[in-house]
Order: sequence, then structure tokens, then C-alpha cells
Amino acid sequence: MTSPADPGDTDTSLLAPGRAGSPAGPATGDRAYLRALLDAEAALTRAQAALGLAPAGAAAAVTEAAGDPARFDVRSLAERARTGGNPVIPLVADLTGAVGEEYGPYVHRGATSQDIMDTATMLVAARTLDLLLPDLTRTEHALALLAAEHRDTAMPGRTLTQHAVPTTFGLKAAGWRALVLDARDRVTAVRDTLPAQLGGAAGTLAAFGAYGAPDPIALPAAYARELGLRAPLLPWHTLRTPVADLAGALAFAAGALGKIAADVLTLSRTETGEVAEGGGGGSSAMPHKANPVRSTLIAAAARRAPQLAAVLYGSLTAEDERPAGAWHAEWEPLRDLLRLAGGAARDAAELAEGLRVRPDVMRAHLGLTHGLIVSERLAAELTPVLGRSRARALLTELAARTYAEDRPLGELLAEVPELRDLDVEALTDPACYTGSAGALTDRALERR
Repeated sequence: MTSPADPGDTDTSLLAPGRAGSPAGPATGDRAYLRALLDAEAALTRAQAALGLAPAGAAAAVTEAAGDPARFDVRSLAERARTGGNPVIPLVADLTGAVGEEYGPYVHRGATSQDIMDTATMLVAARTLDLLLPDLTRTEHALALLAAEHRDTAMPGRTLTQHAVPTTFGLKAAGWRALVLDARDRVTAVRDTLPAQLGGAAGTLAAFGAYGAPDPIALPAAYARELGLRAPLLPWHTLRTPVADLAGALAFAAGALGKIAADVLTLSRTETGEVAEGGGGGSSAMPHKANPVRSTLIAAAARRAPQLAAVLYGSLTAEDERPAGAWHAEWEPLRDLLRLAGGAARDAAELAEGLRVRPDVMRAHLGLTHGLIVSERLAAELTPVLGRSRARALLTELAARTYAEDRPLGELLAEVPELRDLDVEALTDPACYTGSAGALTDRALERR
């Protein structure tokens, strides 16, 4: 049995089932960050070698030493990071030792810790988003199928928790898909613009000039090419637009998926039962339950994401050429946001692909108000026949009678002499009053 401080104690997501087993988990773990830090260091030496600022042997030696993360002790790096406030400082020492005496001086040459940390963070983000985006695609594909299949499946539209007018499940699913596509587009745009960071001690690239670079401004672009990241226009060590944009896209994605989860949670209540998750979770005490677990985990992520994004937006206020605390405050919430959004995207794909829709229950619920769900339509249809005042008074009277006499509104309308020429049955059929829901669904499904 291990103790809490045992070296084998690692983050197993025991308290984070939303990300447990998701691709975003290992992509954002300590070892993934170590991999990215080492990649950033190796790329820096290669970029300098490509511009003639370091020998080719140094690029090869640093790349080889950095290519085996297992030779570096993550726990030791974490403990020694307390001395300088970030893990880059002890990593540079260990990497320099691994490279050896001849080429060790070329490790990290001209850079500052934030250059490496920021660049590694962008690498981790890029690699995680590359795993998240396919799950968003899976989700929108499944929702497109649901929307097409249920284009004309009528159900109660609800506003302020009450039945309003009829809608269709197809339109609801198309709306969910539109949000997922919005999230995909925002995440894709951010992914395509994630930049490398290189500025040196105060963002002036001065050290690289001191080491012989005839044009230091060319180095960040060469560095970015080595990493597959965007070349920055300026060093962004205190211009935190990339982090803020990433925070916004991730928080939006979590919220967009949260909307789907919120609707499924409401519609799958025992009393409602219009939809159900394909594989509900069990209860430790109640064998009969099939809990909407996927939706629950997505909803949990959506609740946390805005506060994490707020921390990152707050770090935009970064004083001087390197702030004390603002930059450091970004690391954990950004990683949590990547994990939350990644886990939510995985769960949303599973939710959408397995969702069970119950049109018969939806149809039954359309009759819960005895036909009053189409009162808006009746007010418009009866006004030309009866006049506005008479139509309003009649509907008010009949609305009260539907409940008092437990009779459908259509039956009561059929007894009104002035309305004998109207097709009351069609007028009171909720499925015949879904407006442009079908056309709107078709239009939404045209979006790719």
C-alpha cells in the first residue's frame, strides 16, 4: 500500500471522470508537458543551427538528448521548480548535462524560461485540440442524422419551464448541431493560429544578436517552422492574446456542449422521458436507475469552464516585460480547460451517437394541455371569423372549461355555432402547427 507521498502516486483522474480515458487526459499530463518542453528546447537549437547560429552537431545532440523524456525525472523537476518558480530552469540544467560538455552551451541559448514554457503550452494545446476536433466532428455528424430523421417529429416547445407552442425534435437537434459547428469553427481558428514564443529576457531578441545573429527577427519564424506553430508578429510574453483566444474557444466549446447536456437532462427526467441516453449509468443504491451520466459530466464541465477562462482573461493584465504571478496563474486553469473541453467533446460524441428519441412520448405530451398548446394559432385563425374581442373572450372561456370539464379544446370548439365551417380538428392538431421548423432544419443541415 502506497502512502500519499509515494513516488508512484500519479493523477489517475479519480475525481475527474469527465476526462478519465479521454484523449485529452494523456495529451495534457505532466509527461506530455515534459515532452513539449523538450521539443521546444530542441527546436530552438535546430532553428539556430538552420540560421548558422549553432553547429549542426549541436542541433543533433540536443535533439537526441531531448528525444527521450524517460531520462528526465518529472517529480524531481516539479520539486526543483519551486526554486525558480517554473520547471524550465531545472529542465535546462538536466538537458544540458544530458547533451554533454561539447554542445551543452547551445541548450536554451539566448532564450528565457517563459519562451520555452509558453511555446510548450502552445504545443500541448495544439496536440490536444487535434484530438478534440474529431470528437466535435463525430458529435455534429450524429446530431445531423438525428435532425434529419426527426425533421417533422413534433414535440412541446417549452419556455420558462412551461409548454409554449409546438416545435420539432429535428429543429432542436439542428440547433444543437449549430452550436457544435460554432465551437468547431472557433477551436479550428485558434488551433491554426497558435504561435511559438521567442523574445529572450525582455522580448527584444537582444541575446540572439549578441550571439551573432545578423537578423534576430528571422529566428522566431525559423523556430515556429521547426515546431509547426504560427510565427509570431511580436514576442507575446506580456501580450496574452493567444492564451485569451484559446480560453475563449475552449470555454465556448464546453458551454455549447453543455446546452445539449442541459436539454437532455431535462428531457430524460422520469416524468418527461422524451429522450434517453443510450447507456445510462447505474446507482449504488437504486437498481432501477439509468442515470444520464454522459450529460451529467458534460454539464459539470460547462459549469467549471467559465471560471477557468476568467482566470486566463484576468492574466491579460500583465505588468512590465514579465509579470510576477499573472503568467504563472495561467498554467493550471489552461490545462484544466483543455481537459474539460476534451472530455466533454468525447462524452458529447458518445451521447449524440447513442441518444434514444421517443416520438410517441413527445406526441402524448403535446396533449397535456388539452389542446391549449395551439392557442396562439387559434387566436390568429378565429379573429377574422369572430373578431378580435370575441375570439379572445371565447378562447379564455374555453381554456378554463378544458380543465374544469377535462375535455379537449377541439371538442369544445366544435360546439361553437360560428365555427362549424372550420376544420377544428386540423386547427387543434399540434403537429400541424410547427411553423417553419422543417424548413429551418433543412437550412441548418446545409451548413458544413
